[in-house]
Amino acid sequence: MNADPAELQKFSDLAHRWWDPESEFKPLHQINPLRLDWIDTNASIAGKKVVDIGCGGGILAESMAARGAQVTGVDLSDKALGVARLHLFESGQQVDYRHISAEDLARECPASFDVVTCMEMLEHVPVPASTIRACATLVKPGGSVFFSTLNRNLKAYLMAVVGAEYVLNLLPRGTHEYAKFIKPSELARYVREAGLDVEEIIGMQYNPFSKVYSLGRDTDVNYLMRTTRNG
Repeated sequence: MNADPAELQKFSDLAHRWWDPESEFKPLHQINPLRLDWIDTNASIAGKKVVDIGCGGGILAESMAARGAQVTGVDLSDKALGVARLHLFESGQQVDYRHISAEDLARECPASFDVVTCMEMLEHVPVPASTIRACATLVKPGGSVFFSTLNRNLKAYLMAVVGAEYVLNLLPRGTHEYAKFIKPSELARYVREAGLDVEEIIGMQYNPFSKVYSLGRDTDVNYLMRTTRNG
């Protein structure tokens, strides 16, 4: 199974705090409107079948359901999925949460989804190329696959690890392992090898003074990639 037990345990231990907007998951709550709008603008998700790979506690999955998508959320953390399912009683949204790996779901449901999202996950799995191949298998021909991850360079280390985890305390210490960060050129290669075409790469920046996230051209630290399956 393409999963790191230590990574799963890390997020399982924090699962009960997933929906607290002032918790360790505050950055996810803050960036969610940005990534949701970007996905919806490019894929028009209302009425479409969407799968969120590595859905965790369901922040993105629920917000896509609220926009009219038929959403499946998959993760390998039982605790995170438990929190996600409980939150549906509060939100009233409908999401099909499943405890299954991306690879197993791809074998079960090839070419079944109009849109696949895999956000803030690739830097936490042992073999990101395997997850990317699964995403490519899951999407229908002509469908969209969205990724987001962290670049690997000195600036990313200083900002995403030292700055975010040790200086600004935006994330718990140990959230990220620098060696697992992925350069855009590497992600693009994995994507093409999986049969996907790169349509757009866009950066996400955090202003520590205004405490606001924004999308832009700077892909040095956080970045998102939009791809399509053509054939």
